[in-house]
Amino acid sequence: MVVVGSVDIELDLIGWLQAKAGPGVVVRDEVDNNLLAELPTVQVQRIPAGGDDGFRLDRALVDIDVYAATRGTAFELALLIRGWLLAELPGSQTTRAVYGRVTSSPPPAVRPYENTGLRRVGATYQIYSHPVS
Repeated sequence: MVVVGSVDIELDLIGWLQAKAGPGVVVRDEVDNNLLAELPTVQVQRIPAGGDDGFRLDRALVDIDVYAATRGTAFELALLIRGWLLAELPGSQTTRAVYGRVTSSPPPAVRPYENTGLRRVGATYQIYSHPVS
Protein backbone atom coordinates (compact mmCIF):
# COMPACT_ATOMS: atom_id res chain seq x y z
CA MET A 1 0.00 0.00 0.00
CA VAL A 2 1.32 3.46 -0.90
CA VAL A 3 0.78 6.20 1.65
CA VAL A 4 0.35 9.69 0.18
CA GLY A 5 3.21 11.92 1.27
CA SER A 6 5.26 8.93 2.35
CA VAL A 7 8.51 10.51 1.11
CA ASP A 8 10.09 12.91 3.59
CA ILE A 9 11.50 15.20 0.92
CA GLU A 10 13.48 17.24 3.46
CA LEU A 11 15.28 14.17 4.77
CA ASP A 12 15.88 12.82 1.27
CA LEU A 13 17.20 16.11 -0.14
CA ILE A 14 19.43 16.68 2.89
CA GLY A 15 21.20 13.38 2.25
CA TRP A 16 21.39 13.97 -1.51
CA LEU A 17 22.73 17.52 -1.16
CA GLN A 18 25.19 16.54 1.58
CA ALA A 19 26.69 13.91 -0.73
CA LYS A 20 27.00 16.53 -3.50
CA ALA A 21 28.38 19.33 -1.31
CA GLY A 22 30.93 17.23 0.57
CA PRO A 23 32.30 17.37 4.10
CA GLY A 24 32.99 21.13 4.25
CA VAL A 25 29.29 22.00 4.11
CA VAL A 26 26.59 21.33 6.71
CA VAL A 27 23.16 20.43 5.26
CA ARG A 28 20.24 20.36 7.69
CA ASP A 29 16.57 21.11 8.22
CA GLU A 30 16.92 23.61 11.08
CA VAL A 31 19.55 26.12 12.07
CA ASP A 32 20.58 26.50 15.70
CA ASN A 33 22.69 28.69 17.98
CA ASN A 34 25.87 27.07 16.64
CA LEU A 35 25.29 28.39 13.10
CA LEU A 36 28.30 30.75 13.02
CA ALA A 37 30.61 27.82 13.82
CA GLU A 38 29.13 25.67 11.03
CA LEU A 39 29.43 27.86 7.95
CA PRO A 40 28.58 27.28 5.22
CA THR A 41 25.25 25.75 6.19
CA VAL A 42 22.45 24.77 3.83
CA GLN A 43 18.93 24.69 5.25
CA VAL A 44 16.28 22.58 3.48
CA GLN A 45 12.63 23.20 4.38
CA ARG A 46 9.42 22.08 2.74
CA ILE A 47 6.96 24.94 2.80
CA PRO A 48 3.20 24.47 3.31
CA ALA A 49 2.22 24.69 -0.35
CA GLY A 50 2.37 22.46 -3.39
CA GLY A 51 0.24 19.36 -3.47
CA ASP A 52 -0.14 15.78 -4.58
CA ASP A 53 -2.36 13.71 -6.84
CA GLY A 54 -3.86 11.72 -3.96
CA PHE A 55 -2.11 8.60 -5.12
CA ARG A 56 1.68 8.76 -5.61
CA LEU A 57 2.85 12.01 -7.21
CA ASP A 58 4.03 14.74 -4.84
CA ARG A 59 4.63 18.34 -5.95
CA ALA A 60 6.63 19.82 -3.09
CA LEU A 61 7.71 23.43 -2.70
CA VAL A 62 11.06 23.50 -0.95
CA ASP A 63 13.01 26.51 0.31
CA ILE A 64 16.78 26.08 0.29
CA ASP A 65 18.80 28.73 2.11
CA VAL A 66 22.58 28.99 2.18
CA TYR A 67 24.23 30.70 5.16
CA ALA A 68 27.86 31.76 4.73
CA ALA A 69 30.36 34.29 6.03
CA THR A 70 30.29 36.31 2.80
CA ARG A 71 27.69 37.13 0.18
CA GLY A 72 29.93 35.72 -2.55
CA THR A 73 30.34 32.37 -0.81
CA ALA A 74 26.60 32.13 -0.16
CA PHE A 75 25.76 32.92 -3.80
CA GLU A 76 28.37 30.51 -5.15
CA LEU A 77 27.01 27.60 -3.14
CA ALA A 78 23.37 28.54 -3.84
CA LEU A 79 24.09 28.56 -7.58
CA LEU A 80 25.85 25.19 -7.36
CA ILE A 81 22.84 23.75 -5.57
CA ARG A 82 20.51 25.23 -8.19
CA GLY A 83 22.57 23.58 -10.93
CA TRP A 84 22.52 20.21 -9.17
CA LEU A 85 18.79 20.35 -8.57
CA LEU A 86 17.83 21.46 -12.08
CA ALA A 87 20.31 19.33 -14.03
CA GLU A 88 20.95 16.22 -11.92
CA LEU A 89 17.93 15.59 -9.67
CA PRO A 90 15.30 15.09 -12.43
CA GLY A 91 15.30 11.46 -13.50
CA SER A 92 17.34 10.35 -10.50
CA GLN A 93 16.38 7.94 -7.75
CA THR A 94 17.38 7.64 -4.11
CA THR A 95 16.48 4.84 -1.73
CA ARG A 96 13.28 6.75 -0.87
CA ALA A 97 12.12 8.60 -4.00
CA VAL A 98 12.12 8.90 -7.76
CA TYR A 99 12.45 12.50 -8.93
CA GLY A 100 10.86 14.17 -11.93
CA ARG A 101 10.58 17.79 -12.93
CA VAL A 102 12.36 20.47 -10.87
CA THR A 103 11.90 24.21 -11.31
CA SER A 104 13.23 27.23 -9.45
CA SER A 105 11.09 30.28 -8.71
CA PRO A 106 12.50 32.53 -7.53
CA PRO A 107 16.12 31.66 -8.32
CA PRO A 108 18.81 32.32 -5.69
CA ALA A 109 18.62 35.80 -4.20
CA VAL A 110 19.72 37.57 -1.03
CA ARG A 111 17.29 37.01 1.83
CA PRO A 112 17.40 39.13 4.96
CA TYR A 113 18.79 37.67 8.15
CA GLU A 114 19.04 39.32 11.55
CA ASN A 115 22.65 38.28 12.23
CA THR A 116 24.94 40.71 10.42
CA GLY A 117 27.88 38.30 10.89
CA LEU A 118 26.70 36.12 8.03
CA ARG A 119 24.87 36.23 4.72
CA ARG A 120 21.81 34.31 3.55
CA VAL A 121 20.97 33.46 -0.07
CA GLY A 122 17.94 31.34 -0.86
CA ALA A 123 15.68 29.97 -3.56
CA THR A 124 12.41 28.10 -3.78
CA TYR A 125 12.12 24.92 -5.82
CA GLN A 126 9.12 22.98 -7.05
CA ILE A 127 10.08 19.32 -7.02
CA TYR A 128 7.99 16.44 -8.36
CA SER A 129 8.63 13.04 -6.82
CA HIS A 130 7.03 9.76 -5.94
CA PRO A 131 8.01 7.01 -3.54
CA VAL A 132 10.18 4.16 -4.74
CA SER A 133 7.82 1.24 -5.35
